[in-house]
Order: sequence, then C-alpha cells, then structure tokens
Amino acid sequence: MSFQAYLDAIEKKTGRTPRQLLDEAIERGYQEPGVKAGVIVQWLADEYGLGRSHAMAMVHVIKKGPQISITHVGTDGVHRDETDTLWLDGVATKPTG
Repeated sequence: MSFQAYLDAIEKKTGRTPRQLLDEAIERGYQEPGVKAGVIVQWLADEYGLGRSHAMAMVHVIKKGPQISITHVGTDGVHRDETDTLWLDGVATKPTG
C-alpha cells in the first residue's frame, strides 16, 4: 500500500481528511518535539479506531509534514507513490494529474 493510499484509507475510516486530523493534532500540541509517537497512536486508536500502521502514517504527517522519501516514487511496486508530497485535503479534491 502506498503512503497516499494509507491516508486515503484513514479518511474513509474516520470521515476526516488527513488535513483535519493534522489540524486537530496541532491543537492538541502533538506536533511538539517532545511528544512521542505512542501518544499520537493511542489518540488515533481511541478517537478514530485507527490501527497502528494507519496511525503511524498520520504520525509522520504530524511530526514531519507531507513530504516523504522518494524511495518509492515512480516505481512499479505496491508501495508506489505518484509524488513525494502527500495530498492532505481529501480524496474528493485530489488532483488527477
């Protein structure tokens, strides 16, 4: 599953775009350097029923922003992403490039 596919699945499961979850995380102070991933994972599990893998995708976005490694960009594998910048504003508004 690509990184973007994880975010799209999070939106489907929670009814909230990754951007909305990011905004909520920022309001809670979860982007601060001292906040551990486990705290964020627990919040996402408790509030939204996310499993660890999906929650860790959001941890990346919360802690590091929408940029990802170019490792799988442009490859043919199952982890292939179209770009090194994740789309956070929801499936309905995603450019079809």
